[in-house]
Amino acid sequence: MDYSWFDLVGNVGVLLMVIAYLLLQLERLSSSAVSYLLLNAAGAVLVIISLMLRFNLSAFLMEAFWLVISLYGLTKLIFSRPKPV
Repeated sequence: MDYSWFDLVGNVGVLLMVIAYLLLQLERLSSSAVSYLLLNAAGAVLVIISLMLRFNLSAFLMEAFWLVISLYGLTKLIFSRPKPV
């Protein structure tokens, strides 16, 4: 089995998403925390990059939805913050 740079990129992405989920379960992060959403979005992007070189449709769809949902959460946070006076 070959282990290439894109495998490493994908594994780092998975690690980021697992860390985010672990911190959520340990109640160290809120599901609406910017850091939680960024960890998930970054992880999904890295896994998608790895899938571009060794494609798997079901994994790609999962990561694409993961990324879109994370970006939705980030957008919602950005636009729902009170404006400074």
